[in-house]
Order: sequence, then C-alpha cells, then structure tokens
Amino acid sequence: MDTSPVTPHRMDPAGGCPHADNERLLARGAVATVVMPGAVEGAAVLGHEALKEFLAHPDVAKGAQHFTALREGNIAAGWPLLTFATVQGMTTADGDDHRRLRSLVSKAFTVRRVEQLRPRIEELTSGLLDGLHAAAQEGGGVADLRRHFALPLPMGVIGELLGVDAEYLDRLHHLSNQVVATDIGPEQAVAANRELVAVLSAVAAARAENPGDDLTSALIAARDEEGDRLSQQELIGTLVLMIIAGHETTLNLITNAVRALCGHRDQLEAVRKGESSWADVVEETLRWDAPVSYFPFRYPVRDLTVDGTVIPRGTPVLAGYSAAGRDRAAHGPDADRFDITRAARPGAVRHLSLGHGAHYCLGAPLARMEATIALERLFTRFPDLDLAVSEAELTRHASFVGNSVRALPVRPGASRL
Repeated sequence: MDTSPVTPHRMDPAGGCPHADNERLLARGAVATVVMPGAVEGAAVLGHEALKEFLAHPDVAKGAQHFTALREGNIAAGWPLLTFATVQGMTTADGDDHRRLRSLVSKAFTVRRVEQLRPRIEELTSGLLDGLHAAAQEGGGVADLRRHFALPLPMGVIGELLGVDAEYLDRLHHLSNQVVATDIGPEQAVAANRELVAVLSAVAAARAENPGDDLTSALIAARDEEGDRLSQQELIGTLVLMIIAGHETTLNLITNAVRALCGHRDQLEAVRKGESSWADVVEETLRWDAPVSYFPFRYPVRDLTVDGTVIPRGTPVLAGYSAAGRDRAAHGPDADRFDITRAARPGAVRHLSLGHGAHYCLGAPLARMEATIALERLFTRFPDLDLAVSEAELTRHASFVGNSVRALPVRPGASRL
C-alpha cells in the first residue's frame, strides 16, 4: 500500500457529510489508505481518473475469495460491511458468473423496458404528491419529503418489478437501511441480515406458488428449469441486491436533488424557464452529491499501483464516488459548486456515480427516469416548496456508504393541480 508515513484515514462509522474529508484526502492523493469499522484495513480510490481506471481494471475482482482478511478468518461474523462482501449476486461475481447473473435480470432494465414503466411511475408520483400535500396539512404546513415521497416512489416501483407484496415494503426498507448502515453492532447486523433473507425467502416462496409477470417469478423459473443458471443462494442474493440498490440510490438521489435546488433557487428558476432540463438537475446531483459515497468492495488480484500508490493484493477497496464527483482535476476548480449547466460545457467530464465498466449500474435508466419525473412533478405541483429547516439542522445517514439525510422536512406551500 502507500509507503509514505501518512496516517490511514479512519472511516467514520456514523457517516456524516463526506465532502470535507474527501477534499482533505484528495489533496494528499487519488488513493487513500483507510481503516474501516472493526479495525479492518483497506483503501479508497478517490480521484476521478484513478477511480475510472480502477473500476475497469482487469486485475481487480469482486469475488470474496480475493478478500485476504476474510479468507484468512480475520473478519468477524457481525462485521457491518460483511453482506457487501459475501452476498451471492452480480455485485460479488466476476467473469462468466457475473455475465450469467447479469443476463438474468438485464432484460428488465433495458431503456425500452424502462420506458414502458413511465405511465406507472407518473401515476405513482401523482398519488404520492397527494399524500405529501395531505401530510403537510396535518403537520402544520410541514411534511417529511423523504418519508412521504422520495422513499415510497422507488420502493413502490422496485416492489412491483420484483412482485413484492406491499405488506413487505416498509420492513424491507428498514432492513435495507440496517444492511447499509456502518454504525450498528454485530448482533444487530447479524439479525438484520437473517431477517432480510427470511423476508425475501418468503417473497420467493409466494411467487413460486403464484407466479406472475415479475422479475422474481422469472428468476425462480430460471432456477427451477435451468438449475445451472441460478442457485437458491444466488436467487435470494439477487433479490437482496435488487431491493437495496433498487430503492436506496434513487431515494438518496431525489432527496439530494431537492436539497440542492432549494439551496440554489436561481437554478431551479432556470429549469422552470426551460434554460436547463430536469435531466441536467439529475446528472449534476449525481456528480455533486452522489447518492452512494463509498461503495464496498473490490480487490486487486495482484499488487496494483494506482496513481503511484501500491494497493496490495486482496485489499478491500472502497469506490469513492462522492470524492470523485468533486475532484477538481476532472471537474475544474469549481467542482464543489452545484451547476446544472456544467454538463453542457465543452470538454465536460462525465461523472462516475453510477459506476463504470462491467459493473456499471444496471438500474441507471430506471433511476434517472424516476428522479426526473419526481422532480418535475414535485416542483410543478409545489412551486414554492422549500426546506423547513436549515441544511445544518438535517441529520445525516449513519453510514459512509449511503450519502444523504435521514429526513427532509419541507414546506410544500400551495398546491397547483
């Protein structure tokens, strides 16, 4: 690893806003040595170009068998990040296994298939805006936008895609939140993972008994009809990944975009005037305040030099998306400024917040569509919507994986139907 005497950066289990630490770390280099909860040593790739290279490097793997400390029995069963390493699915598979698993779900996320979901997403959005309005009326003009809008929209969509009954959705969100948390104790971590597997096993059993036109039923058919294509562990692992990735990222994206626009009213007005698009807002939010801050894990399969820093074979490496998004070397001296016109600049660099290479986010088209529809309909219905508290009063996620706030109190103002 880095042979300089620089003290490794201790990842804060309580999460918090990552940007100040990111700026300090980037000033030292594109790669940082880190210490994660449980005194587990690792690395984080922070610089845009270094991360882009690392994500697509042929000598970087995702399989847990490459995680030296785990293989040698030095990772506790209740380690809060263990699921990210050991869940059996696309995000922990390499080569042919990765292609096999990805092919089983990729058809549900093509641009064409996602576009077919537009009417249903618009319908869900309208209903949730009614609910947000009602919640604000009951709450003296204030409502939690995250609870009443930003969460139930992507959770409802992924639930319908997977064929998950509505009765399970709240519990699945709670358990997903615990899985991505980095500040919970070993007993909580183990219990949350066990319950998540149990709930999704019940979902799979229900779909096996009553198959439908949903992704879970299609995966079960692949398991039962072509056993070599999907094992039971991979079925449940895929559902775990789809539930977490299918709503947590979009939830944070919508939340962060609303916060950004409320803090930059001039840019909100520019979108309303047609000078920029809602898609521009989504892309700049992804760059400026990435919904995933540090994503676990990748492992060099040999000692690997990245931007002058040696990362030893088998080191667990975090992908520093929030840091890369504000890397001045890639995005210019004003990289820490929210600017929805940035993407239109000559030579503008595309962000990496949805990944890069073979593991690029499969749900990117869906996340972009959901966020674009949500923001357009939200600010059209409530043109005077603003935060009900200051940014400083918002409580951050208890995780250095997800990057957002736990609640977003807003004053929607008058409703325009």
